[in-house]
Amino acid sequence: MAALFTNLLNDEHGFLVSAELVLVATIGVLAMIVGLSEVAFNVNNELEDVGSAFGKVSQSFQLDGSRGHKAQHGGSEFWDAADFCDGACDIQCGSSIDGEW
Repeated sequence: MAALFTNLLNDEHGFLVSAELVLVATIGVLAMIVGLSEVAFNVNNELEDVGSAFGKVSQSFQLDGSRGHKAQHGGSEFWDAADFCDGACDIQCGSSIDGEW
């Protein structure tokens, strides 16, 4: 039993493989962190573009009046004013807020 324990204590056959796996796993995790931060940045930019596109849609409409044989409709209209933050580049990632360093 003591000889088996001594053999297990002195056995270093798998050490090099496990060190390589730790190195590869570390590089893989670092690459994933960088990749996911870029994905998050680009998703924020695309969502800002979608929000700006919705803000640019003209919400005003006009329905002209109509007149038929026995009825008429005067029509209606609605005009929308520009909303706050309707422009592009309203969201800026990575910039500091006023008063913060």
